[in-house]
Amino acid sequence: MQGICRRLGNQRIKHSVASVTSFKSEFWCNDQFYRVDSPRCASSLATKGVGHLIRKGTGGRSSVSGIVATVFGATGFLGRYLVQQLAKNGSQVLVPFRGSEDSPRHLKLMGDLGQVVPMKYNPRDPNSVKAVMAKANVVINLIGREYETRNYSFEEVNHRMAEQLAVIAREHGGIGRFIQVSCLGASVSSPSRMLRAKAAAEEAVLREIPEATILRPAVMIGTEDRILNTWAQFAKNFSVLPLVGESTRIQPVYVVDVASAIVAALQDSGTSMGKVYELGGPEIYTRHQLAEIMYDMIRERPHYVNVPLPIAKAIAAPREFLLNKVPFPLPSPKIFNLDLIEALSTDTVVSESALKFEDLGIIPHKLKGYPVEFLIQYRKGGPQYGSTVSEKELPKSWS
Repeated sequence: MQGICRRLGNQRIKHSVASVTSFKSEFWCNDQFYRVDSPRCASSLATKGVGHLIRKGTGGRSSVSGIVATVFGATGFLGRYLVQQLAKNGSQVLVPFRGSEDSPRHLKLMGDLGQVVPMKYNPRDPNSVKAVMAKANVVINLIGREYETRNYSFEEVNHRMAEQLAVIAREHGGIGRFIQVSCLGASVSSPSRMLRAKAAAEEAVLREIPEATILRPAVMIGTEDRILNTWAQFAKNFSVLPLVGESTRIQPVYVVDVASAIVAALQDSGTSMGKVYELGGPEIYTRHQLAEIMYDMIRERPHYVNVPLPIAKAIAAPREFLLNKVPFPLPSPKIFNLDLIEALSTDTVVSESALKFEDLGIIPHKLKGYPVEFLIQYRKGGPQYGSTVSEKELPKSWS
């Protein structure tokens, strides 16, 4: 009986092989077309500097690019857009988080099954950091905070954590690319403590990993941003906007463009290694002009209160004074952030000689249009409010 079963099994295998062979001969799909080394199946991400990559697929969401990226700060504003762009190229993304299990939940949907892996960690524990970096060949640091809390200072979040990541990445031995996201205007001579800490972080990262790539984005605009959303909420709730540093020039950039720049740095065959890029939008605005764009999008009559810098500092100072002196956490600053007010004393624009978006092959979006369309949620009569002649207030009537 066993011999009969074996003979029947062998006949079935031969018949299956013959069927597959005839199928390949009749149709266009064949082994040569689907090989990993086929140009169609090659990943679009650079392989230089990250060692031997095992790649397969056509380069889309369900492919395997060979990139295993640990993205620190992925649960923040920029992080969600970066994770989405990495995951859609077939890269595996490790997402360290220190909050609740719900913090990275929205990121898991951005990649194929098992491609986005949340990992709980303690940023103050080097062994915990090594654990989330163990399987990676790319490290991207997005960690940053524009205000202090009782538990985390500017220097710890923006400087010492970045330095720790660079040290561990160097000791790891298998990290081919390290990308540090800093901030436009970072300088050791800046009046802002955050910008000074960012500059110190850049120096520390390049000291540990000279081939690291530094990106300095300007103030980022997007659905979850902390400038236009804050202004629109304040204007809607109080019908007036206190504007600090109205004549200060800034160069806002669309957050998706910054995420694209990070991915482009991985696609450039290593030409961006060891370089510093300043990422600003195509247009320069004063803060007053940016507020006018916000008011135009929410279709409200603009009402400003121009707050001089000395008065703004006086309003913001009590929180900084009481931060570590009261036994309870203080609310996060929105309009009156003392360190941000210090930074507003100087313009924040891309320097002429700096490497820009164009050097990474990216054309940044203009701010007016799609990048600020999320503000329609603040229209008092719904998204279509102001579409009719009776509802629309013309600028001539504002004077």
